[in-house]
Amino acid sequence: MGSFSMWHWLIVLAIVLLLFGRGKIPELMGDVAKGIKSFKKGMADDDTPEAPGKTVEHKADETK
Repeated sequence: MGSFSMWHWLIVLAIVLLLFGRGKIPELMGDVAKGIKSFKKGMADDDTPEAPGKTVEHKADETK
C-alpha cells in the first residue's frame, strides 16, 4: 500500500467537483473560516476576568 499517484488525486478531485460543484467549494471554505473566527473569538472571551460583582465568596466559619 504505497502512496497514491497523481492520477488517483485527479480522479478524487474530479469526483469532489462533480459532487459539490464549482461554486459550492469556496462557499464551504468561507463557512469554515467564519466558524474558526467565531471559535477564536469565543476562546478569547473566556480569557477575560470575571466582573467583581459576580463572584461568590464562602466563609467556612459562618455556620449556625
